Amino acid sequence: MKSSERTWSVGEVAERLGLETHVLRHWESVGLLAPGRDGGGRRRYRRDDVVRIAVVVRSKAAGMGLDQIRVLLDSGSPVRHRVLADHLAELERRLAEIEVARAMTEHAFNCRAHDITTCPRFRSHVVDLMAGFGE
Repeated sequence: MKSSERTWSVGEVAERLGLETHVLRHWESVGLLAPGRDGGGRRRYRRDDVVRIAVVVRSKAAGMGLDQIRVLLDSGSPVRHRVLADHLAELERRLAEIEVARAMTEHAFNCRAHDITTCPRFRSHVVDLMAGFGE
């Protein structure tokens, strides 16, 4: 590590990114991070380390697990595109669920019936779940 290069301690990085220090230590223990060390053996994060942490934070927010993120950060991984394609498919599935939930919630919000289960049009939002019960 160049002596003139700006670095940050684990506490500084954690505080600035709204994380607990043990989270950064855990990510290091599972191989996502490899910060340099100073003469006393304390972690020192360079800008590239902070970028990597930011990618982990955003990837977790996007619903990725640490195993998926490890593959994402491994430029030589032969399964990187497969992991990303699977995650995109999962996001599409979740997005479809969110759209159904939004439509159902909007209908309930605008429905004049106090008991939405009695509203015939509202029932259309649960017809797929009721399919196995006949009618």
